[in-house]
Amino acid sequence: MMNPQNAASHFKRIVVVGGGTAGWMTALALATGLRGGTVELVESEEIGIVGVGEATFPSIREYNRLVGIDEAEFLRATNGTYKLGIEFRDWRVRGESYFHTFGDFGQLSGPEALWGHYRRLREGAPGSFDEQCLPSVMAQQGRFCAPSTAPGAPVYKYAFHFDATLYADFLRKLALTRGVRRTEGRIVDVARRADGGVASLRLADGREVAGDLFIDCSGFASLLLGRTLAEPFVDFGHWLPVDRAWACPCERSGAELTPYTRATALEAGWAWRIPLQNRTGHGHVFASRFIDEERAREQLLQQLDGAPLAEPRLLRFATGHRARFWVHNVVALGLSSGFLEPLESTSIFLIQSGLGRLMPLLMSGAPVGAAAVADYNTGSVRQFARIRDFIILHYRLTARRDSELWRHMAEMELPPTLAFKLLAWRETGSLHMYDEEGFDATSWLAIHAGMGHWPMREDPVLLELGRDDALQALRDRRDAIAATVARLPGHDVFLNHVLGR
Repeated sequence: MMNPQNAASHFKRIVVVGGGTAGWMTALALATGLRGGTVELVESEEIGIVGVGEATFPSIREYNRLVGIDEAEFLRATNGTYKLGIEFRDWRVRGESYFHTFGDFGQLSGPEALWGHYRRLREGAPGSFDEQCLPSVMAQQGRFCAPSTAPGAPVYKYAFHFDATLYADFLRKLALTRGVRRTEGRIVDVARRADGGVASLRLADGREVAGDLFIDCSGFASLLLGRTLAEPFVDFGHWLPVDRAWACPCERSGAELTPYTRATALEAGWAWRIPLQNRTGHGHVFASRFIDEERAREQLLQQLDGAPLAEPRLLRFATGHRARFWVHNVVALGLSSGFLEPLESTSIFLIQSGLGRLMPLLMSGAPVGAAAVADYNTGSVRQFARIRDFIILHYRLTARRDSELWRHMAEMELPPTLAFKLLAWRETGSLHMYDEEGFDATSWLAIHAGMGHWPMREDPVLLELGRDDALQALRDRRDAIAATVARLPGHDVFLNHVLGR
């Protein structure tokens, strides 16, 4: 996304519209990666932000590293905890759960593909498939330790849970020390250029904020890209019908902090659980066409594992994205560009991905031509579609037919890209990957396996390893993982060590 040697941007005045996580991630990246010119962020304390307890994707660690954030300082400032993946409860059938890991299951193809042997042995396989993955076992036992850099040590990824509002505040303080100018004010009008782009913003007190490039981080309002430039919205509502969420923090229970997010399937959606140091974030994402808001609220309250710290807050949204993400001299990042339900914690990842496309163009110092803008838009649209397909996968493989939502998701016509992927897996055991994927083949395998969705036929190459040898390979990996995990500290113990407690 950037390197330590700041590069000059062709755009001398860059204006970020809106604060929150998206705005301050963007401003800090610009201030860190560019030299010369100005970066100005306009936000209003009158306008609230969506900020709730946030679960993230492992890429957040790379962003923090690139902008020079110390992990311990970050965790202290945001009430953060560690995350090894997501536990899915009741998604296939009630009473069952599985884990989407940030680790791996060994080789994915060839005669030593452990998942193939696990499927081949069926009921004779040792333990659950999750036991073939180190971080999955760590999470289930409540243990955590950062991966060692020693030769031969296990390699795995991790992410964080944190308070998104505190994270935005943390980024703001850092960005201001690096030269970002913050302007407080409510935007009441937008002046246009002759070519249709944005020339300046007019604030409620009459001040004007001019710029060469505007980054729209105004949230669901999409003040510049959506409202001013009227860029059409591509609606994913047919495939992802959830359009509401109740959010409610509660007191932290006496139990130890779990190093994973939980997503529990409910009648017309699913409930999240995000453990922070000082509280637990809960929410219920649901489809209003299948359940009324008050019933959904009651279902959320039934999920709380502590006393509520505030009244539940209702959020309304549409899943999908703007047809283009960069139009004229406006680039949208975060919710202003689009939204996907937070089942796989991709909101911050999509901000970071957009920055990853944008920063090299700005750091080149050259004018950004139409071809580069078109490539930016094409890649952004594809990534939204790829993540959309991955989220649909969780619903599609269900065996539940106990409510309208689950029947709809099991029977609806699929996007062609997902339909082909499912066919390739079911018929041949191929984990087909497109360009611009948000999730790698291991993630797709974790969902297929967790939902009991295996290929119909065995790959003949698996037979090159005898049945007894295959069974022993699975046992050896399971036992080695169990022995490794037994030596690791509890999540709370490791976290307190990092925090200096």
